[in-house]
Amino acid sequence: MARTLRYSLIAAALYAGSATAMTNDQLQHVLEQRLRGDRTGACVAAAVIEGKQVARARVCADPADDRRIDEHSAFEIGSVSKTMTAALLAQLIEQGKASLDDPLSSWLPSGTNVPDFNGQPILLRHIVTHTSGLPGLPPRMQIRHPDNPYADLDESTVLTSLADVKLNAVPGTHFEYSNFAMMVLSDAVARRYGKDMDSLLRQHLFEPLGMRSAYLDKAPDGVKAAAGHLPNGKTTAAWTIPTNLAGVGGVHATLDDMVRYVQGELGLLDTPLTPALKLTQQPVSQSSGKAMGMNWMLVPHQSPHSLVIHGGGTGGFSSFVGFDPDKQRGVVLLSDTALNSMDGLGKGLGMHLLDPAEPLGSPRKPATPTDALLDGLAGEYVFANGMHISLRHRHSGLTAQVPGQPEFEMGYDSAGDFYPLQLDALLHPQRDAKGRYSFVWTQGGGAFSAERVDSSKSVASLAPNSTQLQAYTGDYSLAPGFVISITSDGHQLYAQATGQPRVVLKAVAADTFKFEVVAAEIDFERKENKVVALTLVQNGVRHHAEKH
Repeated sequence: MARTLRYSLIAAALYAGSATAMTNDQLQHVLEQRLRGDRTGACVAAAVIEGKQVARARVCADPADDRRIDEHSAFEIGSVSKTMTAALLAQLIEQGKASLDDPLSSWLPSGTNVPDFNGQPILLRHIVTHTSGLPGLPPRMQIRHPDNPYADLDESTVLTSLADVKLNAVPGTHFEYSNFAMMVLSDAVARRYGKDMDSLLRQHLFEPLGMRSAYLDKAPDGVKAAAGHLPNGKTTAAWTIPTNLAGVGGVHATLDDMVRYVQGELGLLDTPLTPALKLTQQPVSQSSGKAMGMNWMLVPHQSPHSLVIHGGGTGGFSSFVGFDPDKQRGVVLLSDTALNSMDGLGKGLGMHLLDPAEPLGSPRKPATPTDALLDGLAGEYVFANGMHISLRHRHSGLTAQVPGQPEFEMGYDSAGDFYPLQLDALLHPQRDAKGRYSFVWTQGGGAFSAERVDSSKSVASLAPNSTQLQAYTGDYSLAPGFVISITSDGHQLYAQATGQPRVVLKAVAADTFKFEVVAAEIDFERKENKVVALTLVQNGVRHHAEKH
């Protein structure tokens, strides 16, 4: 924690509050602090846009790999592509040819069976805010090649999958991130324009913004596709997504392309696209604590302002785009390594570059777990879907095995997490209600809690009484404009961060509680037996907050 704080203060001293924009050397310095020695082996290309000034830098975890990417390297930007699909839709809205209140069914071929909830239809606004109620992936999608999951998908499978969905709530009421919904919209937008998505993006976005190297299907002359990597340094297959579905995550772009994109979003380019791009940034909905524009996530920051962000990831790449329209500051991060299990590039590095007051984080370096931790984790576990997994203490490390599959070795890093050596996933140890270990497994954008097969799920033995719970209640400031409110109903403790829903906290030790829905813990601090502060522990980073 002290090292992370020191790095943040050094970086802040370099450029925060300065009358001049960040320089290439200063950005290089920040990247090196965060990445050098990181066990993922990732290479990152970064840019910070401040008005008309742009700082650029490239850093790899291993200096020997520094030539792995250059200014001509095109990266898979993953889900940041969704914001570009939104820009195409916004142009139609600006022309009076579309509305966010159009039913999705009116954009699809006649006879397409689109689900509704008691007669209440899915509207376009529900698609671009991930509140449609559609699941993450099409029910009829078959993944024959896990390293290239969309390769065998087609438009017909996506559209016919709609008939298999039963909505569980009124569209617009619950946030559930859905690649399925955005594949439907990508195809619908292409149909409405009467052109394939490759032509659409090139003619209506890339060319007007000067994104000369960006593409869907074929790299322009002089542009080379970067090789994607797993977080073990090994290369992995590129993703191929059918052209008209590729608005979900199929765009390739260089760092300079994405700089032009952010400059367009900030209104710094002389382009007729400015009104449409600005439209995508306007609030459309807030559901389940998620404020959304058109595929942009709006993060409260220094109220009443918001940051506009989106991250992306594929099997071998990670990306982050964020900007502060009020301060005319933007950040682009592109990596040739899948970092999805570690929350990608936004948490830590991306947010720190947007606001130096945010913690930078430090490299995840290989570490050695204690025998006590290994012995504590060893055992049989089950996930909510019924899948079992065995953890074993082998020699000085941990192995994991799913029934019917080979046993695989886990590494351990300085953030306190275990990770498979052959894929992008994370095992975050947690303590259960009796002080024994359990864990959360993170993979593919989801977090899955595991419970010991032989453990009791009761927390009664640790449950504080109403008087003890009341001692924790109050507001704790993590950052300006960002507060965690701790409340109690006399039986249960709850946490609610600014702009987010209230979640249940479960006691795991004296003054220590874990979140029910995310891999995080809160450690309360006392002075003269009064609770005076808390520390939020998440993804290996500790955030201290004083009680008001």
